[in-house]
Amino acid sequence: MKEAPVSGRAAPRFSRVEDAFRANFADGLELGAGFAVFEDGECVVDLIGGFSDKEEKTPWSDNTLACVYSSGKAVMALLMARAVSSGLLDYDAPIARYWPEFAANGKAQITLADALSHQAGLVGIAEEMPPDEWLDREKMAARVAAMAPLFPPRSASGYSPQLVGFVGNELMRRVAGRSIGAILREDFAGLDLHCGLAPDEMARVAYMPKPPKAPDLGEMTELKRIAFAKPWSAPGKVSRQDWMAAEIPSSNMHVTARALAEFVHPFANGGRRGGETLLSARALEGALAERIRGDDLVLPFHLAWCAGLMKNINGHFGPSQTAFGHAGFGGSSVLVDPERKISAAYVMSKMSPYLVGDPRGLRLVNAVYASL
Repeated sequence: MKEAPVSGRAAPRFSRVEDAFRANFADGLELGAGFAVFEDGECVVDLIGGFSDKEEKTPWSDNTLACVYSSGKAVMALLMARAVSSGLLDYDAPIARYWPEFAANGKAQITLADALSHQAGLVGIAEEMPPDEWLDREKMAARVAAMAPLFPPRSASGYSPQLVGFVGNELMRRVAGRSIGAILREDFAGLDLHCGLAPDEMARVAYMPKPPKAPDLGEMTELKRIAFAKPWSAPGKVSRQDWMAAEIPSSNMHVTARALAEFVHPFANGGRRGGETLLSARALEGALAERIRGDDLVLPFHLAWCAGLMKNINGHFGPSQTAFGHAGFGGSSVLVDPERKISAAYVMSKMSPYLVGDPRGLRLVNAVYASL
């Protein structure tokens, strides 16, 4: 492997974060990566390094995009909180209030908070379906509306890798008249953060080698198979270009680290972004309130879920018990810490099998906290 170029900046107080970032490359753990931190409204770390191509000829740049898979759920969580803040949605209202078809087969009382905290029983599609159907928003919304919960709602959490994104996207279309991808393009045009890529944006996406082995889900159950292991559990039999162009908010957002850290910063900064209050105090409280705690039925962890984010009860997002976060397939992660007014995002191209708590991102986050 070539010596990896590293560029960007870290405020002097965060010099050890740059040291940790360089160490990940020196240890041979990265191909290309970015890491960014916002503190009290200011970008204090914005680092990039390595290469964006398989041949290691093209340095990772400020406009290199990486797919963050489920770390994109943090983006959806903030958009839901924004909709709650503006009165379009209510965390405790039944989803069927906004989407009447959703009430079918025992889902009439499932709330937005239930879905975002993975208590709705929507872990995946149980019956066989064409795997390319994931790219058809209308068909998937109809499947979600018609299905029955796969476990009793509110009895436990059972992580939804894909379907929760279709719930969120359909709700935004119903109450705001626009999809999540359109909202990001129109209302957050200054941020390099996308759900559904145009051809010119696809050209900026980093090559991402798959992990050397599958993630460890623990003892397999039928719910875990439905969520992750069925031939139709995720989009398949489609071109990479068609997949990148689709809007699947739960798993195919493409971002830069700086854009992701900045986008979620209102969770850590009293609802504010720049001079604008994006989230009301009530919406912020609702977003970060613990909704359920216990052994997840799909992920092999004891988790505490809020409305789209995990509470950091396991150290998956560093040493702070006041942090919240989400991780993505392959190693990406995003965190917010309202007590310290920081948000951070780690994106990378060399994928690992960690479901959450990838050591590369943890090394960086631990360096951030050591700098505070």
